[in-house]
Amino acid sequence: MSETLASPAQNVLEMIGNTPMLKVNNMDTGPCELFLKLENQNPGGSIKDRMALEMVEAAERDGKLKPGGTILEATAGNTGLGLALVASQKGYKCILVIPDKMSEDKIFHLRALGAECIITRSDVSKGHPDYYADMVARMAKEIPNSFHVDQFSNPANPYAHETTTAPEIWEQMGGKVDAVVAGVGSGGTITGLARFFNKVSPGTEIILADPEGSVLAEAVKTGTPATEVGSWVVEGIGEDYIPDNYEIKTTTKAYTIDDSEALAVVRELLIKEGIIAGSSSGTLIGAALRYCREQTTPKRVVTFVADTGNKYLSKIFNDYWLRDQGFIERKSTGDLMDIISRRHSEHAVVTCLPTDTIEIAFGRLKLYGISQLPVLSDKGDLAGLIGERHIIKATAGVKGSFALPVADAMDGTPPTVPLSTSPGEVVEILKEGTAVLVNDADGFHGLITRVDMINYISRS
Repeated sequence: MSETLASPAQNVLEMIGNTPMLKVNNMDTGPCELFLKLENQNPGGSIKDRMALEMVEAAERDGKLKPGGTILEATAGNTGLGLALVASQKGYKCILVIPDKMSEDKIFHLRALGAECIITRSDVSKGHPDYYADMVARMAKEIPNSFHVDQFSNPANPYAHETTTAPEIWEQMGGKVDAVVAGVGSGGTITGLARFFNKVSPGTEIILADPEGSVLAEAVKTGTPATEVGSWVVEGIGEDYIPDNYEIKTTTKAYTIDDSEALAVVRELLIKEGIIAGSSSGTLIGAALRYCREQTTPKRVVTFVADTGNKYLSKIFNDYWLRDQGFIERKSTGDLMDIISRRHSEHAVVTCLPTDTIEIAFGRLKLYGISQLPVLSDKGDLAGLIGERHIIKATAGVKGSFALPVADAMDGTPPTVPLSTSPGEVVEILKEGTAVLVNDADGFHGLITRVDMINYISRS
């Protein structure tokens, strides 16, 4: 079947918006139909591309941003990516202040776009000198020819969603939308949606999805923000105060979704619907699913895949990270297997052979970002350990040394204990070394690093 294809975009900024809508088919939505607005299809990978472009172009129109200027903003990630994308296309310098819980993948992406990233603390609140929004406000006074975007108060932020995101939803849904579920980072998305739907469809419910620890859900329910602020893993939504751009009275209902539920929903979404989404999407979709399942009559509900999960592969789609953070529980074995993060029986340990070259071992250390490798014989027996210090000792000043076999550089008698060893004994060994290999008559089980032990102590 032939179809008319859109003409080529003249630049990447023309590709922002007009994202597809997808019906959820394989998750439990109760009596309702749930639809996902795929904002991960924007060129910067998130819904924030929309308001980034609008805020920059509004500043250009108002004369606040001049040629050769610097864009400044405090961001948990996606707004920064949108601004960095726009800055790169329009020829501006971009400096971003980022809380330290942001995924490393996003930071790599920002720097690759040419943005300067300043990392600050995520454990402080508004009013603290290291709080990311307060820090960038100070910088705006110090850097000449700069424009502080201030997404939390900038009226172009909600305007972008009122004039693009919401009308697209209305058209794609054929004018039948019973509820829209959104989160709040800066407040622009949910406010822009509410403004549009209050005009065209006053009966459409605007629902807040909020991470556990944020103060906003309590403010919706009682009119007063929660007094205790927690911490959460989900990035980009949730706040410790009510942003200026959030018109909270337009929100009809709120759901609090903890990190465990949000991350489980994201992984379920990938398996059942084939969509790889970011962490905040788990909060949004988790709240939308709760709303749908509570209904007694069919409703048409819309929420968002707010950004792509490709930015979170090292975190929420990494079983080892989830286990270290306590989001995945293993069945306890009652021995050192409870401490080993990467088990050899699960083919999770990176190893090498004694006959491999030092160059091969070094390549694996770099590829996997680790500092030591167990050395196993071709029969699978433990032969030793090779790490950075062994390679330095064997290769420094020795011509052609990287072609030598691992056997010439490895420690043939590394610290080794059986599974039955107590954690306390392992701690004493780790005070002197960086890793303990676990090996006994049943074979090699894995290694325990200092980080593994700290994670175990923290979980306990």
